[in-house]
Parts: sequence; structure tokens; C-alpha cells
Amino acid sequence: MRRRQTVIRGLLAVLFFLAIAVAMTFLVLPVIAIFTHVPPSRLLHEFSNPIVTDALVVSLKTIVISQVAILLLGTPTAYFLASRRFPGRPLVVTLVELPIVLPPAVAGIGLIVAFGRFGLLGSTFDALGIDVSFNQAAVVLAISLVAGPFYVRQAIASFEAVDRNLVAASRTLGAGSLRTFFRVTLPLARGGLTAGEAICVARGLGEFGATIMFAGSLQGHTETLPLAVYTTFEAQNGLDVALAISALLVIISLAILIALKGSGLWERSRPPVLAVARPEPD
Repeated sequence: MRRRQTVIRGLLAVLFFLAIAVAMTFLVLPVIAIFTHVPPSRLLHEFSNPIVTDALVVSLKTIVISQVAILLLGTPTAYFLASRRFPGRPLVVTLVELPIVLPPAVAGIGLIVAFGRFGLLGSTFDALGIDVSFNQAAVVLAISLVAGPFYVRQAIASFEAVDRNLVAASRTLGAGSLRTFFRVTLPLARGGLTAGEAICVARGLGEFGATIMFAGSLQGHTETLPLAVYTTFEAQNGLDVALAISALLVIISLAILIALKGSGLWERSRPPVLAVARPEPD
């Protein structure tokens, strides 16, 4: 009987480590293959390809603009949702989080029927002489819609984790609500906000579905790095260029992840385990 139990434990141990080996191989091998399929010198040479440089410029330009918009609009939105309790708040938070789980192609269709020429606000934009379809403005909107909720969700959790006693003490000492926000609340939530913003940037750089639906893929205009991977992969003899762009995106993503882990912000980006006191409405 004991021998049988030993055999069973040994078999389970083998299966356990086999499952780990298969999982690790599956997760790591595709990334390694990107750098080993062609010689490194070839990858470096393709970095100077106009398709790569144009896509990099478009990606950097649109990601910077979208992140500025997300920070300026998302931060006060997250603070409001974190510090106020009102009827329907759970529904509002759910709607804010919805793009996180929404298929990107659906988000792209939504942008078209909302902001396109024949969308809900299309006539308004036409009257103002604003065109947000198939240009870099469309890329910014697509990135903001898909990546923005990642920052807002993390910002809500970060603001909720701030010790309300410290905020109350600041107000008691005579500081106004605006001064308290910038001198107390924002510095205390800064770690979580930074982590959320880093994740938002990474998600924005990888955005594909909503962008190609709403902005198209025009080299030098709306073709971001992920779109360039797709278009070059479809082109004849374009695999090397697609691999070069993919390698660039892997390097950028890895740099963001290492920076987060090295600074300890990756742990702060996770939802708090301990319950925090929920502030009452002012």
C-alpha cells in the first residue's frame, strides 16, 4: 500500500513539473522565436526601414497625445468616483471599465458610429470643421478609448487606498480641497497612478483592432507599430520587417515591465487586499 502511494506521488510530481514545463515553453517560446528566426544583424538592419521608422513616429506621437488626454481627463474622473458615493455609482464604474473587456473591433465600430462623419456627433464635428476619421486624431481616440480605462481603474483603486484621516487632517489644518488634493492625496496615490499609467501606455502601444477600424492603416499617417506588423506580414517578403517591428515592441514592453518591477510599482498596481475605509460624501 505504501509503495503504491509512493508511486502515485511520484507520478503526480512528474505530471506537475511536466505541466509547468509545457506552460513555460508555451509562454516564452513565441517571444524567443521572434529574435531567433532571423539573425540579429538582419533585425537591426530592418529598424532603419522607412516602414518601421514611420510607424514608430506615428505610435510615439499618438501615444503621447493620448496619454496627456487620459491623464488630464481620467485623473479627476477617477478621483471623483473614488471619493464620492451616489446612486448609480456602481453602474458608472462598470461603464468606465467596460472597454477593458470589450473586443477592440467593437470599440472601433463604436467610435465610427459615435464620432464618424455619419455618427452621433458627426454633424457637430463637420460644422466645426473637425474630421476625426482615418487620421491621427482617430488613432488618438482609439488608443484613449481602449487604454484609458486601465489607468482610470487603477487610479480609482489608488485614490481609495489613501488614508482618509490624512486628508481630513489637512482640511482641519485649513488647507482647501484643491490644495489637499495636490499636496496630500495626489502624492500618496502617486505610486499606484504611475503603475496604472505605465500599464495604460503598454496597452496603448499594442492597440490594433479599434485603430484599424476607425483610423485605417496609412503609412506615415495612421499606421502604428502593431498595424505595421500586420501589413508587412501580409506583404510579399515582409516577414523580416514584421519581425523587426515585433522585436521592437517586445523590447519596449519588456522595458516597461522591468521598470515597474524594479521600482516596486508592479505590486502597487494590483488591487488592495485589505479593505479600506470608504469616504462619505462631503
